[in-house]
Amino acid sequence: TVILAALVASASAFQVGVMPSTSGMRLRTSASSAPRVARRSVAIAPRMAFDMEALIQDSKNERLAHLEKQAMDAIKVSVENNENVVFPNAMIAGDCVITDLCGRLGYLKTGQVKIMVVDTFHLFPETMEFLKEIEKHYGFKAEVFQAEGCKDKAEYDAKYGADLWKEDVEQYDKICKVEPFQRGLKTLKTGVMMNGRRRDHGDERAYIDLFENAPIGGGMAKVNPLAYWTFEDCFDYIAANKIPIHPLHAKGYPSIGDAKDTIPIPEDGSVRFVNYKFEGKKSEWLDYNAERKGRFVGLANKDGSTKTECGIHVAGAEQTFDRDLWVEGSKVAELSKSEAEALAKSKDDAVVVIYAPWCKFCQALEPAFEDLAKELDGVKVAKYRGDEDRDFVKAKYNTNSFPTINVIKGGKVIKYESEDRDVKSLKAFVEKNIKVAA
Repeated sequence: TVILAALVASASAFQVGVMPSTSGMRLRTSASSAPRVARRSVAIAPRMAFDMEALIQDSKNERLAHLEKQAMDAIKVSVENNENVVFPNAMIAGDCVITDLCGRLGYLKTGQVKIMVVDTFHLFPETMEFLKEIEKHYGFKAEVFQAEGCKDKAEYDAKYGADLWKEDVEQYDKICKVEPFQRGLKTLKTGVMMNGRRRDHGDERAYIDLFENAPIGGGMAKVNPLAYWTFEDCFDYIAANKIPIHPLHAKGYPSIGDAKDTIPIPEDGSVRFVNYKFEGKKSEWLDYNAERKGRFVGLANKDGSTKTECGIHVAGAEQTFDRDLWVEGSKVAELSKSEAEALAKSKDDAVVVIYAPWCKFCQALEPAFEDLAKELDGVKVAKYRGDEDRDFVKAKYNTNSFPTINVIKGGKVIKYESEDRDVKSLKAFVEKNIKVAA
C-alpha cells in the first residue's frame, strides 16, 4: 500500500512539474516490521517544484552565449591577425547575425571588416532597400559588385539577355554571381573571406569548421563564424538582440536569394518570423537542411541533379572569368564596330566568329578556331564580341546565340549552321564557300 501510494504521489508530482522524493520510501521486508499505522505515517515529501520551461530556456541561453563567444572570437582572430577581411553579405538570417557581431566588435565602422554585396539584378526589391537600412544602422558603406560592364538591369538585359538564367543557369551563375564575386574579392584585396555557411545547411557543408583554407585567390583563408550554429540558433540570437533582419522573413521566406527562384516555405506563407517571434509550424524552417528549401526552385544542375548551391561556393568557383578569348599572339583579328560593319558589306573573303567570352561554348571553340586561323592562309579570320552589341550582330551577322560563325563572300554573310566545331568541319565549310590557297 505504501509503495502504491508513493507511486501515485510520484506520478501526480510529475504531472504538475514537481520532482518527487523517494528518500522516504521503505519496502516491507518482514512480518516483524513496524506496525501498519506507523507505516502509514511515512510521508512522501516532494522536493521543490521546478519550472521546466525556464530550465529549457536557461539551457538555450547558455548554448547561445557559448556560440556567440565562439563566433566573436573567430571574427576577432581573423581581424587581428590578417588584413583585408571581407564579408560577402547576402542579408539572409545568418548573415544578419554576423553583421551584428561585427558591428558590436566595432569592425564595421572602422572598416576592418568590409561588407561586400553581389547584386545579381534579379534580387527582390526589398533586398537592396534592406541594405540601405543596415548601412545606416551599423554605420558602414557596402561595396556592391554586379555583372561586368552593366550598371543596371537594362544594360544587363541588352548585353546578356533577360532569359539567360533559363537558357543556361551555369552561365548565369558565372556572369551574375561568380565573376562579380571574384572581382569583388580581388578589388578589395581580400586576405580572409568571412561567410555564414553552417554545418546544418546540408551534406555539402556538413563538416566545415570555423576556419578553412580555400583555393579562391590562391589559398585565401575562410572564416565561418557560425559553422556550429543551427538555423534556430540564428533566430534565437536575432530575437534575443532585436537586430535588423530582412523584411521577407515576415512574409514566409526562410532564406532570400533571387526573386525568380525563391519561394516561401510552406508556399502558403503560413510560417513567418514576425516581431521576433515565429508564427506557424517553425520546424518547416528549422529542420536540418531546411533553410534553403525555398531557394533555387525549378533549377537543375547540368547533370540533372537538383541545384542547392548558388555557384559561388561550388567546386571550380575559384576560377576567374575576366579574360577575353583569342588575345595577344592570336591569329584571330579583333574587329571594331566600324570594321565589322564594313566587313559585312565587303567584297573581301573572311571568316568571322561572333562570341561572348563568358560563354562556355565559345571557350570550347577557342583552340579549334585558333588552329583554323593558322590553316587558312590568305583568308582573314576575325572575331567580334557580340554580347555587348546584340542588335547589331543579330541584324548583320545572323546571331541569336554564341558562338555564331559566318563566312563573308562577296558582301554576303553565310552562317555556319552545324554544331560540329572541330577544325576539319570548320575548314570544310569555309572551303565550300570561298577559295582557300593550297
